Amino acid sequence: MKTARTKEQSSSVIAAALLGTARRAALRLGGILLFLLLLSPSEAHQQKNAVTRIVFNKNTGNIEVMHRFSIHDAEHAAGLIFGERQMLAESSESRELFSSYVINRFSIEATLRGADSKMLGLSYVGEEVDGQFLWVYQEIPEQDDITALTIVNLTLRDVWPDQSNLVNIERDGRIYSLTFDGAAEVLTVELGA
Repeated sequence: MKTARTKEQSSSVIAAALLGTARRAALRLGGILLFLLLLSPSEAHQQKNAVTRIVFNKNTGNIEVMHRFSIHDAEHAAGLIFGERQMLAESSESRELFSSYVINRFSIEATLRGADSKMLGLSYVGEEVDGQFLWVYQEIPEQDDITALTIVNLTLRDVWPDQSNLVNIERDGRIYSLTFDGAAEVLTVELGA
């Protein structure tokens, strides 16, 4: 009988030890989850990156520029830039104000065949909200003799130093990419290279 009690007691001790270990693991996991929940909600949702597409569109005969921003980032930045909360998803006036900010921080200089260069006078086309994104559109009639583009993209980089702006240039079935981050303010891409 003494042996049977010892086995029962041993089983109880092992079960209690395993239960204690499981409780400690659950508490640690709960602590980690609580820490993650306490992170600033604005930091948890900010993407701090934007994408611009420059498309040489043969169908329209235009160079089309499409800037895409997370609506959350754009609203947060617009509040900081303009000193008051901007409801970009609901207000066309707020979207136009933000669009003005964008087009004043983005420019393209084209290098033409023969090494001449000229600034492209992009026209503002409009803006729209599509799901979680705000789009700002610009365009200019296409020129066939462009051999390179020099682009300035400072959008949101004056608000957040760690903002990253990706620019994809699509021409003749090829895609060229430029990334504006760190100290990069002006970048050049050779088209056809």
